[in-house]
Amino acid sequence: MHTALMIILAIVSVFLIASVLLQPGSSDGLSGSIAGGAEQLFGKKKSSAYETLLKRLTVVAAVSFLVLALVIVTLYS
Repeated sequence: MHTALMIILAIVSVFLIASVLLQPGSSDGLSGSIAGGAEQLFGKKKSSAYETLLKRLTVVAAVSFLVLALVIVTLYS
């Protein structure tokens, strides 16, 4: 049982790392500070379905990582 939970935790942690690294950056740098209002006006900042799905998958992976870690600690302490 302990080995199975540890394997599942390892898979979830790799998935969590991958989902965080695949997310696009939110800062625009210097160009965002100069023309920030124009980008919002013309709709360049629309959130795509891919980004929304990736954010939800990241939250699910983070919560499952936390729950699995707590279960392992409680069962085997």
